[in-house]
Parts: sequence; structure tokens; C-alpha cells
Amino acid sequence: MADSEKANLLEFGRHVLRDEARALDALAEGLGEAFEHAVDLIVGCRGKLIVAGLGKSGHIGRKISATFASTGTTSVFLHLAEAIHGDLGMADSGDVAILISLSGETAELEPVIDHFSAVSIPVIGITGNSHSLLARAASAPLLLPQWREVGPESVAPTTSTTMSLALGDALAMTVMHLKGFDRSDFGRLHPGGALGARLKPISRVMHSGNEVPLTRADSAMRDVIVEMTAKRLGVVGVIDGEGYLVGVITDGDLRRHMEEGSIIRRASS
Repeated sequence: MADSEKANLLEFGRHVLRDEARALDALAEGLGEAFEHAVDLIVGCRGKLIVAGLGKSGHIGRKISATFASTGTTSVFLHLAEAIHGDLGMADSGDVAILISLSGETAELEPVIDHFSAVSIPVIGITGNSHSLLARAASAPLLLPQWREVGPESVAPTTSTTMSLALGDALAMTVMHLKGFDRSDFGRLHPGGALGARLKPISRVMHSGNEVPLTRADSAMRDVIVEMTAKRLGVVGVIDGEGYLVGVITDGDLRRHMEEGSIIRRASS
């Protein structure tokens, strides 16, 4: 590929990102009372948060629901096509719903909205059509700015799905902030993987009781080596007559100072 072609490709990619970034700026500037009302509905929800969508909006809805669930708000995803074939049974009074549809006129929306109305479930609508069925039915209509989809022919859902996802993040993070959901709460819901390892409390990984290798300050070096070998932690705590820690001996100390007289590093008082 020629250098000029590479430069054109890079510039096109940058155009995509910059155009979507401008759309997000416009979305942020347009937030108002409907956003505040949506947050109030979610914070006050006595049941679960239902997030529903179809197609690309469905994929975005799954991620938004997962973000809420991982940050302290009980949430489930409802596929609109499955909803009208029995899955509406998961919705009940006390729930709150977020419905996502750029057109706001998706055929599956009407029976879902009717059911939510019948069981008194308030609807938060994410749509780009202020005159749509969804916008009219929503207690909190969150309108996306009128912005062309980025990319060739502007046909693939790109900018609209980016804005919908970002709006879901804004809702979830605002609710998380208001609920006082902190690192310890987050750690409880993320016990696995690298993230869970970083957030795991010290009490879950520390050694205590008989697991801790200890020796008295007047012990023989042979006893220190036996204790360190038995407990396999690479360190031995040195305690005084009252059981207080006065120093430590590491395996490195043993290697470096085996033939020297003093190998205990005194603990700070």
C-alpha cells in the first residue's frame, strides 16, 4: 500500500472518531430535565431496571444493562422480539424500563409499551425522533441530537449507537454516584479476573494465626531456618517475650548474612 493511501486511510479513521466525538459533545450539551427525571426514576426503582432494544440498539442495551448491574442497580436485558413472545412476563409493577430505538417506531415497541403502561412501569426512552411513539410514551424521553451516521453512505448505525451507549454510561455513572456505590461494593460484584484481584480485601489474601512463621528473638538460627522452611513464606517474624513484632528475617537475609553475626532487621517502634 502506497504512503498516500495509508495517509488517506488514517485521515478517514480520524474523521470517524472526530465526528462521533462532536456528536457526543452535542449530546452532552442537550441534557436537561428529562435526564434528571430518568436518574430519579432509576434511583427510586423498587424492583429491577429493564433495558430493551432490538438489533444494534439491542446490543447497546445489553451493555447498558450489564453496566448498571455491575454498579449496584439490579438490571436485566429484554430483547424486544422475545418480549412479545412471552418474555414480558419478567416485567412487573415496581420496575423501571429503558427502551432504545433510534426511530422510536419499531413495530415491537407498541405491545411492549402497552404492557408496561398496564402494570405501571415508567419508561425512559432513548430515541432520535421526538415525535415518535416511544418519545410520546416515555416518562423521560432522552432525545439524541440529529446527527448523520458517520461512514460511507451514512447507513450503518454508528454515531447513533455511540451516543446511545454513552448516554447509558452517563445514566449508570450518575446513579452509581448518587447511591454512594464505592470500590468495596464494586469489588463484591467483581470477584473474578484481574479486576477482582486488585479489589480483593487484604483479609482475603493475608496469612494469619498458625500460618504466620514466627520465632523469638533468642531463638537459634537453626530454629529460624526450620520455621521459614515449614511455613514457606520466605520470611519469619521475630517477636519479643510479650508477642510483639520486633523484627523480621527474610530468605534474602539468610543468604546474604548466614556467616555474619546479626541478621535481624529491627522493626520500627
